[in-house]
Amino acid sequence: MKVKMTENIILIGLMGAGKSTIGKQLARELGKDFQDSDTEIEKRTGVSIDVIFDIEGEQGFRRRETGMLRELVEKRGVVLATGGGAVLAAENQQLLKDNGLIIYLRASAEHLAGRVRLDRRRPLLQSGDKLAKIRQLLTQREPIYQKLADVVVETNNRSVPRVVREISRKVKQA
Repeated sequence: MKVKMTENIILIGLMGAGKSTIGKQLARELGKDFQDSDTEIEKRTGVSIDVIFDIEGEQGFRRRETGMLRELVEKRGVVLATGGGAVLAAENQQLLKDNGLIIYLRASAEHLAGRVRLDRRRPLLQSGDKLAKIRQLLTQREPIYQKLADVVVETNNRSVPRVVREISRKVKQA
């Protein structure tokens, strides 16, 4: 049986689950570098994710995302926060599985909607009922998150330091 590589920690989950916020603190706790795939895409392109969606559509963004993931998973000793939809492509799923311990940050649709309610930079939430859209996304993505996850951590009603401590403990056990 192959031992799961824990040099890299990869955070997956829907928007608002806390991947970036928790990831930064987790990286500090574990003495690793922090990488955020969406932030790196924005740095490289010089524009925000919502502008990429406007110009290239979701498909164009997803191509960029796969290219960025290919590059980021080559690094060692990182905590990587992925975009919420990064798990949709089979190629991305394989890249993540092959290159780190995958932590699914799970939260309810209601909690996620509350966390992103004022965020205007979420292209998939710019029209209609945000809670209904988040429920739809969870229905589509939850099975993929569950399948990929080596560890599932609930983030509902939990402080960032508490979640970081739990993940850190589980990583050290892995």
